[in-house]
Amino acid sequence: MAETGASALPPPQPPPPRTPAPGSPLARAEHFVWLTARVLEQRLFAYHFRGGDPGPVETALDAYRNEDGGYGHALEPDLRGPVSQPLHTARALRVLDAVGRCGGQRIERVCRYLTSVSTRDGALPAIRPSRRGYPAAPFVPVVDDPPGELLATGPVVGLLHRNEVWHAWLFRATDFCWQAAESLGTSHPYEVEAAVAFLDAAPDRPRARAAADRLGRLVREQRLAVLDPDDADAYPVSPGYAPGEHHFPHQYARNPRSLARAWFTDDEMARSLDFLAAEQEDDGGWPVHRRRWAPAPVLEVRPRVTIEALRTLRAYGHCLG
Repeated sequence: MAETGASALPPPQPPPPRTPAPGSPLARAEHFVWLTARVLEQRLFAYHFRGGDPGPVETALDAYRNEDGGYGHALEPDLRGPVSQPLHTARALRVLDAVGRCGGQRIERVCRYLTSVSTRDGALPAIRPSRRGYPAAPFVPVVDDPPGELLATGPVVGLLHRNEVWHAWLFRATDFCWQAAESLGTSHPYEVEAAVAFLDAAPDRPRARAAADRLGRLVREQRLAVLDPDDADAYPVSPGYAPGEHHFPHQYARNPRSLARAWFTDDEMARSLDFLAAEQEDDGGWPVHRRRWAPAPVLEVRPRVTIEALRTLRAYGHCLG
């Protein structure tokens, strides 16, 4: 596997650390993270908002890595058990990308794992049968011969392209993502998010913009984004989602550079971001809207959701204190 130098779209560098104002959104979130988060999310918070070093983030992430090069141990909290799964590995890549460490021998091992678990069409299944026997969320069923899915493949392929990683696995996986993203018909928000993650970093930029334009029209036609937070109940909830599990513009375009930002007007995005800011709860954290099936997954995912909310707000220039 050969790699080039800096990424074409490097992760934005955190601003110099400073003590947040008492009672500010950042101060309240920091209290929540230190009170509730796993070590990994504590280290991520320190990196993004306290000028922390990326090394301790990598060290914390290593606790979830298996000998096969994949990741497990409930790194993605809804998937319990020790075995490696593509969705865990996708989460690990997002962590490495966020701290600018998506390269080297670590990524070569990840790509070998991805090759070993891909389907015949070169894609990744969301859940592999090896998870059978461990506690399972009802919305992530285990089947014997799972198909490749854009949901699992798109974010991984996008991150590897964004970091200019080249590996034989990427060729067929990229072809799969193009075909899947360009042929989406009736879809759901998480699948659209996965398509955006791929298109935001796909090497063929004109083709990516054309596919994103089509996808944006689909999102609006199928009402997959709540454009008026004051009337969220008027928007449909996708089959299998929890009651009230809506998606908003900021969840598709988590930073202004995303192709999905063009799907929404300035007013629509402003309302979405104001809604996100107002969702911070009394304990300083942001809520989880996915279906709750056991106590631990909700507790473990809230600090991550909180960090993601803060990063999105900061990317759009909101004052966090």
